[in-house]
Amino acid sequence: MTADNELDIKEAFERAQKGHNNKAKLVASLKSRYSKLEDKTLFHDEFIHYLKYAMIVYKRESAVENVIEFVARFATSFQSPPKPEEEQQEEEDEEEDDEEEDHPFLSFIFNFLLESHKASSHAVRFRACQLINKLLGSMAENAQIDDDLFDRIHQAMLVRVTDKFPNVRIQAALAMTRLQQPQDPDCPTISAYMLILDNDSNAEVRRAVLSCIAMSPSTLPKVLKRTRDIKENVRKLAYQVLSDKVHIKALTIAQRVGLLQQGLRDTSEAVKEMVCSRLLPSWLLRLDGNVIELLHRLDVENCAQTALDTLKAIFKSTPTEELLQSRVKLDNRKLIPADSLTCENVLYWRALCEFIKAEGDDGDEILEQVLPDAATYADYLYGYLKAVPVLSEEQRADFNQLELVMTKEFISQQLIHLVGCLDTNEEGGRKRVLAVLQEMLALPQTPSSLVSLLTEKLLALVHDDHRRIQTVAEIISDVREPIMEASQPVNENESRRQQVQLAEVKVRILEAKQTLEDCISAQDFSQAAELKDSITGLENRRNLIIQEAAESSQPAEKDNRTEKNDPETLLRCLTMCAELLKQMNIKTRIGPTISALMSSLVLPSIANAHPAVRNMAVVCLGTSTLHSREMAKTHMVLLLQIAQLDEVKIRISALRAIIDLLLLFGFQLLSETAVPQTAQSPDRQEEDAPVTEEKGDAPEDTAQSIIVMLSEFLDSEVSDLRTETAEGLAKLMYTGRISSAKMLSRLVLLWYNPVTEDDTRLRHCLGVFFQLYARESRIHQEVVEESFLPTVRTLMNAPATSPLAEVDINNVVELLVELTRPSALIKASNTEEVSVHDYLAVRMCGEMLKDPTAPEVRLYAKTLSNLELSNDGTVRKDLQTLLQQLVQVVKDRVCLRALEKMFSLLVDSKEQAELLSASALQPLDVNADEGATEDPSKSAKRAKRGQRKVCTAKGRKLSRRAESSEESDGENVPESVPVVRPSRRAKTAALEKTKLDLNTLINQEANVSS
Repeated sequence: MTADNELDIKEAFERAQKGHNNKAKLVASLKSRYSKLEDKTLFHDEFIHYLKYAMIVYKRESAVENVIEFVARFATSFQSPPKPEEEQQEEEDEEEDDEEEDHPFLSFIFNFLLESHKASSHAVRFRACQLINKLLGSMAENAQIDDDLFDRIHQAMLVRVTDKFPNVRIQAALAMTRLQQPQDPDCPTISAYMLILDNDSNAEVRRAVLSCIAMSPSTLPKVLKRTRDIKENVRKLAYQVLSDKVHIKALTIAQRVGLLQQGLRDTSEAVKEMVCSRLLPSWLLRLDGNVIELLHRLDVENCAQTALDTLKAIFKSTPTEELLQSRVKLDNRKLIPADSLTCENVLYWRALCEFIKAEGDDGDEILEQVLPDAATYADYLYGYLKAVPVLSEEQRADFNQLELVMTKEFISQQLIHLVGCLDTNEEGGRKRVLAVLQEMLALPQTPSSLVSLLTEKLLALVHDDHRRIQTVAEIISDVREPIMEASQPVNENESRRQQVQLAEVKVRILEAKQTLEDCISAQDFSQAAELKDSITGLENRRNLIIQEAAESSQPAEKDNRTEKNDPETLLRCLTMCAELLKQMNIKTRIGPTISALMSSLVLPSIANAHPAVRNMAVVCLGTSTLHSREMAKTHMVLLLQIAQLDEVKIRISALRAIIDLLLLFGFQLLSETAVPQTAQSPDRQEEDAPVTEEKGDAPEDTAQSIIVMLSEFLDSEVSDLRTETAEGLAKLMYTGRISSAKMLSRLVLLWYNPVTEDDTRLRHCLGVFFQLYARESRIHQEVVEESFLPTVRTLMNAPATSPLAEVDINNVVELLVELTRPSALIKASNTEEVSVHDYLAVRMCGEMLKDPTAPEVRLYAKTLSNLELSNDGTVRKDLQTLLQQLVQVVKDRVCLRALEKMFSLLVDSKEQAELLSASALQPLDVNADEGATEDPSKSAKRAKRGQRKVCTAKGRKLSRRAESSEESDGENVPESVPVVRPSRRAKTAALEKTKLDLNTLINQEANVSS
């Protein structure tokens, strides 16, 4: 044995397997031995010989990983350390440096690995890519390799990123990390990375690419797309990469808002935590911790709710002391000066107050430091709202003025929201707030966009429904019928006549007074007395004329109420009425005041020419009918007519009202309602006519008419109407108001239809509904089972021009089988009982017996083995009998094999031998079977051009599951049957037994060679 400082290769590999050994010493010792050798060829061959033992092991054993790590360190140890030379000298000596850095042993290792990457063994391919990754990663940051070697590594890894096995693709992707050239728009590595992110089915491969892809304008959209990945770990890593590598200024406003909106509302707590703990702090760090500046970069006017969620997340991680050091500059009244209000600081103020108030009693003292008393705030709010300008039609054409008004309206909305944070327990402040809200609602210059919010805050302060109704009714009366001052015009002739008379009287008074003085001087006292009486009479007449002139100069005032019917006034009143009906308790019945509003305001507005007025009137009508069964019966026909005849937005409002009425009262509501005339196509009428005739009763006819109308809406070209109808039908079916296999089949086909691919809301709604509906009860699963065959028939018979021709039928069948699985029920049923899958199996066997040569027979035969059958003996015997009959009539070899597999699951070995001997089962021709498997389109269904797969709730087909389970290496393991979990000690013992030691293999090889 050699000395410690000169280990032979075998001993070095043996020691390298053990993790506690110092690999640096092993590398130095073996390197010392290598440097003393003159002929390196034998060393190279022996080194590769022992390396191969590790490369044939695919499992991630610790001993093998240690060997790979040792080889990478040893190979890169021959690189000369970077020299501190100037760049010019490095460029001059580039060729010499390349010759020094490309050590023969390192080149030899790379050549061996590049030759091995095409091996048929996936273990060798995996280890070759892993070792190339470690070699490149262990090199110095400014290391250089030969251009030819660079190109060879590049080409080899581009091939391996498309490997069949995910672990090989992962290592190949990681190996190309240092081969990226982000400045080159045509870089093949970047192109391969982006292709993997979009198309690779394995989540771990996508994660590996995310961790190493360089950020550039071309790669950023791909990384952003991964924040919506189906896998939680991929989304989490995508947010981490964005927080570490992407500056906030590199993102557009829409991208920033989208990231926060999706991340903060993600279903995974880990993703939410990543956004709160990594993404937001990194953005704030780049903005010097200025939250107001962050809000400015989010455009809060168009995404207020996202901004509020963001602020809430920031506040949660901020100590209380820092919260009080508010970035909002409040004056001594604890208010933001009106001239300093901006969209950002008022939203921050609102979010801060709402966050503190949500803390409960603990936050009351803190809230008092950032918000004034109710009366002070009410006056502040009143002053700002009155200052919001009202634009004329000409001013609205000026974009700058319109933008200014929209900004002021947004600030006003946030200030109104702050009313909910005020302490209104004190009666004086509460009354002042109520008075301000009522006055603002009554003012005609209050913007229409604030009416709903003002009404909501007003009703929140009034807790009694009757008082609420009275308050809103008075405001509506003042708005629609304001007090007008009527005045009569002054008669100019009469006024002139009075002035002349007054002048004459004044002259006569002066003359009489002069004569009186003369009489007194002449001591003619009798004449003086007469003159005095005459003066008194003239003065009285003068006062009378003055009084008449004053009365005629002032217009005669009297109260005059004029009803306003302009669209803006009606819309304002209807908005208040709708908010009132929404806030009322559902048990509060319709009283005289509401009835008067309905007859004088709501019902006349339904026929208004303005669409917005009609829409709000329909909303009011639909909401009011929820409070009164009699009113619902009266106006149901009107709502049905509106749902079919008006504009799309109004039809949707009427449809929502109809769905709500059916959910609340059920179809019994239609017992006294006239049958509406629904617009039906001739084909539809013929199809549903027998159903109507069989039922015969008027209420059922009406219900049938509504179902037909909803069914026609599902075929509408208007996506919003189609989505609203599907959501309404899902609600009715889930609550048990409708139980229809045909309607469920329509919803399944609508979900898979490529036409609805871009309708995210529809896809999400139905995707959630199918899972909840089927898991709720056994009755619901039976409805799904009844819809199985109609759905398959529709897809099989779809013409080539139909979008349904592109739907993968196997995918649909898998979904329906999963939905009807007995173990999926929330309350699992007894396994001894007949399950829904038992009925489904009998139905499929019956369909196959009807036409054994039909294209769907192979689909049914394959599906039989995936069913979860019960232990009921009678059902099993029936299925055995049906299978025996099928085996005799079915000729397709693939179907026969599937039926044989199903048969073996139903009977034990003895029964199987007896039954098989009595049946007409013939030996299968393996070659013929393989041929049939290679070309399934000949015996199954017809080939369809452009056929593509539509994802189910499970996300992949069974065949893909089987393939991935064979090929995967731990990443793509299919869901297994739950088993008893072993103890920690048992697992530790099992791991010790399965640990791999390469020494045995090496010694065995040495003995054989000797």
